[in-house]
Amino acid sequence: MSIRPELTVAAIVEHEGHFLLVEERAGNRMVFNQPAGHVERGEQFIDAVVRETLEETAWTFHPEALVGIYLWEQPERHRSFLRATFCGRVSDHDPNRRLDDGIERAVWLSREQIVARDERLRSPMVLRCIDDYLDGARYPVDVVKDVLVDAATISTLDFRSRSREHPALNHLL
Repeated sequence: MSIRPELTVAAIVEHEGHFLLVEERAGNRMVFNQPAGHVERGEQFIDAVVRETLEETAWTFHPEALVGIYLWEQPERHRSFLRATFCGRVSDHDPNRRLDDGIERAVWLSREQIVARDERLRSPMVLRCIDDYLDGARYPVDVVKDVLVDAATISTLDFRSRSREHPALNHLL
């Protein structure tokens, strides 16, 4: 496993029992995945999932809840991924928008159709995230906190008050 997992986001969109997926090229294979991708430096999670969904599907994504945070290891490739998966709805489809490089098309598939393509799923996270969503996993979007400020630049008093809200920061005091 890599020491630092690659930080990614994914979108789960369900409409009438079908899920929005992308068919994309990964190496020399065509695979299915949720609209997903890396969080760019300085980018917030919500902004990243909205951007990735638009770039890969030409749909505007409106996140409504966090489904979960997933760690997937690829020991054979010495890589790991930490994925924040959001569910929500889409609007404003632009069929003329050019999709990201490597993306063949956006598709709507039922869970059964996704299971039938199990060998072509990009990762085990695809079906796991859908199943968690179908099981009702939902957390408020505001549980995701974007701290884009260097702790050294925050006043000690301000930092102490924030650490009461977030005990995990106490070790930095």
